[in-house]
Amino acid sequence: MKKLLAGLALAAGLLAPAAWAQDAASAPAAVAASAAPAADAASAAAPAAPAVAAEAASAAAAPAPVPNKGDTAWMMVSTLLVILMTLPGLALFYGGLVRSKNMLSVLMQVMVGFSLIVVLWFLYGYSFAFTEGNKFIGGTDRLFMKGIWDNAAGTFANAATFSKGVVIPEIVFAAFQATFAGITACLIIGAFAERIKFAAVLAFLVLWFTFSYLPIAHMVWYWMGPDAYTSAAVAEEMTAKAGLIWQWGALDFAGGTVVHINAAVAGLVGAYMVGKRVGYGREAFTPHSLTLTMVGASLLWVGWFGFNAGSALEANGFAALAFINTFAATAAAVLAWCVGEALLKGKASMLGAASGAVAGLVAITPAAGNVGIGGALVIGVVAGFACLWGVSGLKKLLGADDSLDVFGVHGVGGIVGAILTGVFNSPSLGGPSAVGDWVTVAMIAPDAYSIATQVWTQTKAVLLTLVWSGVVSVIAFKLVDLTIGLRVTEEEEREGLDISSHGETAYHK
Repeated sequence: MKKLLAGLALAAGLLAPAAWAQDAASAPAAVAASAAPAADAASAAAPAAPAVAAEAASAAAAPAPVPNKGDTAWMMVSTLLVILMTLPGLALFYGGLVRSKNMLSVLMQVMVGFSLIVVLWFLYGYSFAFTEGNKFIGGTDRLFMKGIWDNAAGTFANAATFSKGVVIPEIVFAAFQATFAGITACLIIGAFAERIKFAAVLAFLVLWFTFSYLPIAHMVWYWMGPDAYTSAAVAEEMTAKAGLIWQWGALDFAGGTVVHINAAVAGLVGAYMVGKRVGYGREAFTPHSLTLTMVGASLLWVGWFGFNAGSALEANGFAALAFINTFAATAAAVLAWCVGEALLKGKASMLGAASGAVAGLVAITPAAGNVGIGGALVIGVVAGFACLWGVSGLKKLLGADDSLDVFGVHGVGGIVGAILTGVFNSPSLGGPSAVGDWVTVAMIAPDAYSIATQVWTQTKAVLLTLVWSGVVSVIAFKLVDLTIGLRVTEEEEREGLDISSHGETAYHK
């Protein structure tokens, strides 16, 4: 425990204000969203931003917008659904895949890791991700959630959606985003399951969350909100205050880069740096309960509707589009994975079907509100085949003991989804296009939409995420190794982490 506290103290020390160079002081409200959404709900993006005041004259003339109860209720339900994805969904999915002697260790890492990130989110994470700072990181206006209650107005502050004049309570937006941060951190755990110290997991998550998740979330999703675009004269200035990847115009409806690629790279780095499990390549590492894995995958699918459709931030047509695309792409990926397995191995497996579902969910995440239903089906099929290769052929090429195939599914699926979003967002392929002018919320016309340009923009976002997360992960794992140590002893690993790390067992004979 002393070593754990020492590791956490080290992480806290690295949070010194000097670590984040700030641009000029920011006003408390700006927040973000995924780049270039569509009309109404601003087509595509992920979580958007606290409302930014319009020009003083306009603000004086127009009454302040009031949150719609339907939108607010939908966002609260979506938040609960994302919690369901993690606890119990992801925990059971991962838990069923490990050996019985490590079942509780995985459940413990997911539950405690999720709780740790949620606390850090409300202490400083939300502020650094979703307030104005510079193009890489936010500011301190919402540290400890200060300003969420508006004393002057006598009510809660509001957050913008993707429609002008439409808001939700900022406290709801912050809670919704907390679940994203929490599940992203927990995804990493599957890559080095069954051999890492519990204290090392927690210390790594503190560092990685602070220096990888928060900057990438800010770069992809932070902008000034639609109401800030009051005229053509201020549009360029408002865009310049957004996160770097938002400024590029990359589309990420619910976290293909921020969540899946970001976590997958960290997991792959961890698999290399923690090392292979004792007996890897010589002993069978058979999942101890595919029944639990099936239950977990099913809960992930259900919860993912909140993850994707909730990212519209309103109960509107784009939420419905994200909802049906999440449904369609996932089903298509299940079928594709099963077909691929049958062709390669002669039989389709339950594990394959569950993995296919997760692959489809991952791939449709950045595209959910950005593509038409036909595009979603294609993305699902491609993801099913691509991720099957990711957990077989690519895994052998990489040579890492990625225990639960985090990179093969979340990395490959996230990249596939992010790139194909640029293709199927095109109106000529059934997509809703993207907003080309936030002053008028006018969409890019079909004849003006360039698939090649958007695909290149998506590719840049993917590459930056790969490099950023990779560098941060290497440094974070090294710091933890030097202070706490990453790995349990061989004796403890053979005994199982349930007993050696937590003094309990999942099953009594």
